Amino acid sequence: MSDVLVVGAGIVGAACAYYLSRAGVRVTVLDAGPIAGGTSSSGEGNLLVSDKPPGPELDLALRSARRWEEIAEDLGADPIEYERKGGLMVAGTAAEQERVAALAAGQRAVGVAVTELAGDRLADYEPRLVGGLAGGAYYPQDAQVQPMLATAHLLRGLDVRCGTRVEAIETGPGGAVIGVRAAGATRLRADAVVNATGVAGGELAATAGTRLPIAPRRGFILVTAPVAGSPIRHKVYAAGYLGGVASDDAGLQSSLVVEGTKAGTVLIGSSRERVGFDPAYPLPVLRRIAAQAVALFPFLAAVPVLRAYRGFRPYTPDHLPVIGPDPRVPGLWHACGHEGAGIGLAPATGALIADLVTGADPGFDPAPFSLARFT
Repeated sequence: MSDVLVVGAGIVGAACAYYLSRAGVRVTVLDAGPIAGGTSSSGEGNLLVSDKPPGPELDLALRSARRWEEIAEDLGADPIEYERKGGLMVAGTAAEQERVAALAAGQRAVGVAVTELAGDRLADYEPRLVGGLAGGAYYPQDAQVQPMLATAHLLRGLDVRCGTRVEAIETGPGGAVIGVRAAGATRLRADAVVNATGVAGGELAATAGTRLPIAPRRGFILVTAPVAGSPIRHKVYAAGYLGGVASDDAGLQSSLVVEGTKAGTVLIGSSRERVGFDPAYPLPVLRRIAAQAVALFPFLAAVPVLRAYRGFRPYTPDHLPVIGPDPRVPGLWHACGHEGAGIGLAPATGALIADLVTGADPGFDPAPFSLARFT
């Protein structure tokens, strides 16, 4: 019998298990598939503070940024490909630049390091950017990890049972959690279960008789052939990216995010649309992403795209994750709904779950992330 069962071996579940274990809790991690086999394998590994306005999510992102640095020291930066490469937000028009400047001022007031840039300064940061842009802002705290490697290393040495499909959370006569039922009528016992199943979080919660409002939001990334000379130095995103992230529209949202990798390939995103779990790769969407990249970096017009991949981000109605106890089911804890920010927010999420489960003081108010806000 474990003290806590963590369901989900993605980056968020791994971070929960990592911090629970460090707090002295006996943890078992369960997943129907492989480590980082879901949404965690379908992103760019972004660790961003730049795309978040002042508020609870930015507070969590700043806490996570500090914890990612600690994790890189603990696990080693190279094994998880941690790189603090910085982010460059660019504005095409004067109106966009005004919005970027207003965002930067608010972020700076709560501890974000940001430098506003006039249009003629952008080439100092990215020489191959198209000319004529109105300006932008540079965020040195933005960083990168390889999410699958990071997940695997966070779970190193822990009891991880891949290929274990959890069919239901089981409760006792008083309604409190007593464990889970896995495929094959296997039962595992624990006094606490952490639901870290991402886009499947709502389905798992329903097996315990509770409701978690999470829906999939599909997105695509293009991967180019390797390009010599590291032509893109930072994470670069158009100012319109902020609107796409914050939008409640179920239809297609697309705004550019582009960066180079150590292997020389260029990753190009991103799109967002709520179409359920539709597995299609619509060519118009991929073309739209590619066209936005070429408009910002004209040299990419001559670079072949090797492949595209897609993932499903766990979306909540208010764009904030659900982190903490379930108000209806004692012993059930949730760590779901991070949408496209799960990689970046994972350490602070895991540390918060560990603090709440063990009764430690997290050092900040977790109420904005409580499931109670939807009940």
